[in-house]
Amino acid sequence: MPVSKELLEYQSVDGSLRKIEQEVASSDERKKYLQARKVMKTALDKLDALDRHAADLIRLRDELSLKAAEASKGIEEYDDIDELLEGGADVAFYKKNAQGLLERLRTVKAELAKLLGEIDSISAEYKKLMEQGKQANKVYKENKEKAEKIEASHAGDVKEIKAKLGEIGKKIDPKILELYNNKRREGIFPVVVQLNDWMCVCGVELPLLHRSELEGGNMIECEHCRRLIYKA
Repeated sequence: MPVSKELLEYQSVDGSLRKIEQEVASSDERKKYLQARKVMKTALDKLDALDRHAADLIRLRDELSLKAAEASKGIEEYDDIDELLEGGADVAFYKKNAQGLLERLRTVKAELAKLLGEIDSISAEYKKLMEQGKQANKVYKENKEKAEKIEASHAGDVKEIKAKLGEIGKKIDPKILELYNNKRREGIFPVVVQLNDWMCVCGVELPLLHRSELEGGNMIECEHCRRLIYKA
């Protein structure tokens, strides 16, 4: 994989494009709108989770309410206890049943109160998240528009640079250019670096077995930083 002056020229011009990309990416406006977008997504995810949890709690609330109603109805049946006793009914039996129903009602009401408290807590959290999302959406819209204006201000330069890259790229081996652009998309830059005392710019010394390739005018890939190394 030989190095060429065209590839080095391509990287030099590409450096100007990368500088613009970094300037746009590092703007406060872009950082703010990306952060706001993250807050919005987090809020939406939490709201979805709260919706599912609230649905489960409401279902449990309805079940407990039904149990409480059944227990209350059972207790109401003892309103005529005097008549039952006059008829010779077993006092101990009815007393035991009544106590059981009362205990069940107390338990159900305690569980219901706890459940309603949890529902209220979820409701408060839901309102809080909605407000956070609303504020984040405002910040997102304001700063996204500003970031797009900053990007648009460089549109002419970017177009010119890309046109120049296109012309230079025609003179480069397509496979080498594809390899370069893939590494560039991965965030590696500079992609092609000059050997310095048998070391890559990342500080890793090249193994002896690769040195003959470099002496022959070829590039090799650094095993550590994955840049393409050549020897001048």
